[in-house]
This record gives sequence, C-alpha cells and structure tokens, in this order.
Amino acid sequence: MNKSDKEAMEKEEKATVATNDEPEINYRGWKAMPFIIGNETFEKLGAIGTLANLLIYLSTVFNLKSITAATMINVFNGTTNFGTLVGAFLCDTYFGRYKTLGFATAASFLGLLAIQLTAAIPELHPHRCAAKESGECEGPTTGQLAFLLMGLGLMIVGAGGVRPCNLAFGVDQFNPKTEAGKRGIDSFFNWYFFTFTFAQMVSLTLIVYIQSNVSWAIGLGIPATLMFIACVVYFVGSKIYVKVKATGSPMTSVAQVIVVAIKKRKLKPVEQPWLSLFKYFPPKSINSKLPYTDQFRFLDKAAIVTPQDEIKGDGSPADPWRLCSLQQVEEVKCLFRVLPIWASQIMYCVTLVQLHTYAVFQAVQSDRRLGNSNFKIPAASYVVFMMLSLTIFIPVYDRAIVPFLRKIRAKEGGITILQRIGIGMFVSIFTMLVSGMVEQHRRSIALTKPTLGVVPRKGAISSMSASILIPQFILGGLTEAFASIGLIEFYYKQFPENMKSIGGSLFYCGLAGSNYFSSLLIFIIHRTTNRTATGNWLKEDLNKGRLDYYYYIIAGLGILNLGYFLLCASWYKYKGNSDNTPELELHVNGEKQQLDKP
Repeated sequence: MNKSDKEAMEKEEKATVATNDEPEINYRGWKAMPFIIGNETFEKLGAIGTLANLLIYLSTVFNLKSITAATMINVFNGTTNFGTLVGAFLCDTYFGRYKTLGFATAASFLGLLAIQLTAAIPELHPHRCAAKESGECEGPTTGQLAFLLMGLGLMIVGAGGVRPCNLAFGVDQFNPKTEAGKRGIDSFFNWYFFTFTFAQMVSLTLIVYIQSNVSWAIGLGIPATLMFIACVVYFVGSKIYVKVKATGSPMTSVAQVIVVAIKKRKLKPVEQPWLSLFKYFPPKSINSKLPYTDQFRFLDKAAIVTPQDEIKGDGSPADPWRLCSLQQVEEVKCLFRVLPIWASQIMYCVTLVQLHTYAVFQAVQSDRRLGNSNFKIPAASYVVFMMLSLTIFIPVYDRAIVPFLRKIRAKEGGITILQRIGIGMFVSIFTMLVSGMVEQHRRSIALTKPTLGVVPRKGAISSMSASILIPQFILGGLTEAFASIGLIEFYYKQFPENMKSIGGSLFYCGLAGSNYFSSLLIFIIHRTTNRTATGNWLKEDLNKGRLDYYYYIIAGLGILNLGYFLLCASWYKYKGNSDNTPELELHVNGEKQQLDKP
C-alpha cells in the first residue's frame, strides 16, 4: 500500500456516523491494525507453534501410533473448527466481538500452558520410547491423557472465539459507507492473511526446530509466552477499538422465516412479489437493505400478508412468528445461497489436511539433510514452503495482479470472488496429483536403492531428497491464496451484517468437515485395502503402503467437486444483486427515495 493511498484512507476513516440518538462512531481504520494484527500475529505464533508439531509430539512423546495420532489431530482440528460456530453465535447474540476475543485469547493461553506442562513435567507424559524399528512402547496413562486433553480442550474454547471474530473485528474498524473504508476492507483480507502466514512461517521453522532438536519443554513454552503477549497487545489497544455491540440472536430471525413459511405453505404465490410482499425495515438495523430475488421462492410466503396478520403503528408485525418482512426473507435467502458453495469447501480442504498430516510423514521417511551437512530439517517445517508461497504471492496479487485485472475487466476485485475460489480448487487437484507422483518416486527409491537408516516404529528412510516435496507445498500455498482467502471473503461479504461472525465461522466449519471427512476416508481406505492383495495403503511404514494411490483418489474426488462447484457458481446470485427488481429513484422534499419498479 503506497503512502498516498494510506493517507487518503486514514483521512476518510475519520468520518463519523451518527444515527438517531446513538453516539458517533469514530473509525480508526489502519490506526487500529497494529493492535489487532499484532494480537493475531502473536496468537498464531503461539497456537501454530504448538499445533504444527503436535502430530510429531503425540507420536514421539506420547508414543501414539501414526494412524492414531493423525486421527486424533483430525478430530481435534474438526472439533476446534466446529467450535467456531458456537463462539460466533455467543458473540453475535450476547457478548460482542471485543469481549469474546478477550476471553478466547486468555483460554488459548491457558491451553498452551497446560500442553507445555505435559512436556516439562515427567509425570505428565509416558517414558520415552527406545529407538527401535518395531515393538510396542508404553502409552500414556489415563491421567496423562486427561491432562493433555484438558489443554487441547482449552485451545478449542480459545480458537472457537478467536477464529470467527478476529477477522470480523478487524473489519469493524473500517467505515463501510466510505470508499476508503471499502478499499481498506478489501486490502485487509489480503494483508490479514499475509501476517497470518508470516506467523506460520516463523512457527514452522524456529519454534518447530527448537521443539524437535532442543527441548519440547522449551519449544512448547515459547508459544505459551507468545500467547500471553497476544493478550497484553490486545487489551492495550482497547481505547481505540470500534466495539460493535451484540444485537441479539440473528438465528431467531432465520427460524421465524422458516417457521412462518411452513405455516403459510398452502398460500398461493403473489404476483409481483417485490411490490406485494410485506415490507418493514427496523430503523436501528445494522444490515443493508436487500432487493427481492426470485430464488427460494417458497420462503416468500413468510412475507405474504393475510387478513389474520396484525401490523403495529410503526409498521412492524404484531407477531413476528406469523408474519415476516421481505428483508428477513432475503437475509435467509443469503444464508441458503451460501450453503451449496460451503459444501464444496469440505472436499477442497481435504487437500490442505493431507499437506499437514501425511505429507509430513513423507518428509519423515525422506532425506532431510541440508546439503552435505548433518543438519536435518524438521519434518513439520516443510509446511513452511506452503506458507512461503502464500506470503510471496499475496502482495503480488494485491498490488499487481488485481490492479491489472481491474483495468482490463472493469471489476472492483479484478475477478469475481467465485472465480478466485474456482481457480484455487483447480490448483488443489494438481497439488494432489503432484503429491502422488512424488510419493511414488520416494517409495520406489526406498525399495530399490540403499536407504539412510530407519525411523523408529516406521521404516527405512528413502535416499530421495525431501526437497522434492517442495513443489506440492508451493502448489498448496497457491491453492490457499486463491480459494481459502476467497472463501473467507465470500462468507463475510455475502452474509447479512448482523451475522458476520457466523459467516466467519463457516470457513472453519468447512475445515472441520474436511478433517472429519479425512478421518472417515482414512478409515475406509484402511479397512478396504487391508483385505486386498496389495495390502494396506496407509501402513505405518509408508514404504510398505501405497500413499500415492490415496492421493490420486483425493484428486479424483477433487475433479468431481470442481464440477459441482462450477454448477453452484453459475447459479449463484451475489447479495444485493437482482435481475428481477429494478428500482427507480424518486426525490421527495429534496431527499432521495427508492421506488420499486414493477
């Protein structure tokens, strides 16, 4: 962002908005970002610094088998991501984003502290397993596992509040009614991910190295300390934040529309619904007014006025469980339109799950030596190449590609959000194909050429350089740059304003679905292939399995998913856009009014 743009945006952000008798809102825009993005950076440095190597930690310190550790990680990630829906609901309904973030950051700190204690205190983890090729090692006791799960539970609570609210809280600092605010919001999505990814890179290199090669106690103590700093940074900026208050449960309105539509299902549809349906817009609503759309027309019946329906003097319905407004109906339609797109995210994110689990196991059984030295790059650190790819590409995309596409296509973002997501899904298919080919090559070398020793409880180390894994991680970073960022922006912009936190949680719910689907897929592959002539594809020793076949199956499912997404995208109508309700401007007493055109 150049200096003139930033100065113009900050100047325009000083504009205040006053409605009715409510106090003025002083938007600080980019001035609040050092505290919000700083909090996010330290929070991610802490959380990712633990989670990135948690798979290895469970395998080496808690002596869990690889398939058990991978399943546990998938279930933990899935529960964490689904927890964001609960956090978003509590945020929007009761507490607001500021209080939710404060509580969640503190819970994350306590969770990380508990996990650090499992490494620092010998009584909280099983005895270290001796280095040997095979054999059973002493597993954790019930008490040790319970203490670990308590720490993970606190991290679930923390992530459930931080993940859906942090992005929306940052956007709250910009004035959405000014051009500078709108540009700030668009750039914020990209730069938010830039800092987020930078934190991931540091975690996956420095912190993971300390954990794997120096000390687990010290390596897990660093993330806990960083999370404490995140708490401090967040509360230091309290005085300059725009704190949007909770407006009550937005899901109540959704439930009302569905219930009333079912009650009135026998009514005949009205002609020219944009004129005939009941219209009421609450004066203090933070939502933007939506035009009529002709999708999900069965919901329109919730806004049909019957002789039994009573209307108050202020124009609102006497019983909202018997009559809903056209605005309410259109807000529910926004939610319904997003859900098919969300379903496609579940299959897309399966690719990302593999890059954080089985791709790490690929690195474990590859030559990770740096050049001719004896220094070995930690297996979990190879994920940093995915972050590096994303970090390099985002500024190029935001400052070069988008302005270029904006000029030639005359669109605000250069390409539409759905086009950006589709490109990312297309790249994810190639990511899995490349992963399969690399694994096939790694396995072939391990079986036909001299190996470099044996990984305890796994198998022989292939002499293939682990650097060959880098292309699949680079492709994974490009996939996230297009699809993951696009999906988060899509959910945020397409949900009604009073459901932004819930919209933000939808991305993480998609990740949760991917984690659970991956666990199910692993279970099916494990049970099915275990009885075949080729043997189990997902053996503890990758050299004896066929992980490449597993990757090819995911690529095939990705092709089917891309076709489904393209169908949904061609049908989708963006919020606020309608081909069925053109409007005329009417000036009354010098004020511009909107008049629906039949």
